[in-house]
Amino acid sequence: MKPPENAISELQARLKAFAEERDWEQFHAPKNLVMALSVEAAELVEHFQWLTAEQSENLPSDTRREVSHEMADVFIYLLRLAERLDIDLLAAVEEKIRLNAEKYPADRVRGSARKYTAYRDEEAS
Repeated sequence: MKPPENAISELQARLKAFAEERDWEQFHAPKNLVMALSVEAAELVEHFQWLTAEQSENLPSDTRREVSHEMADVFIYLLRLAERLDIDLLAAVEEKIRLNAEKYPADRVRGSARKYTAYRDEEAS
């Protein structure tokens, strides 16, 4: 389901206003946002680090809530980064889906986790 066209930009405006109200824009250079994004992604990873695949799909409700907060943090920093770099995230996602479809044609990769270079190299030989 595609979000409303202005949902992303509305969130970005709210996040920008939040940062401006606290005089945090000075700390939100792209390099800082990328570092913060990395930290939050690592905090998300911590929740799954030693779980089995089955456990990761059946999180206890308290862990699931903590995971949702970490996911929100990742999304927040990603939205801020996109806003600061003037990148249209929805357009970037659409382009990346198209590029991935070209790199990973379903008839060639179905059921395989190999990187595209594995079968591309086979074609060249």
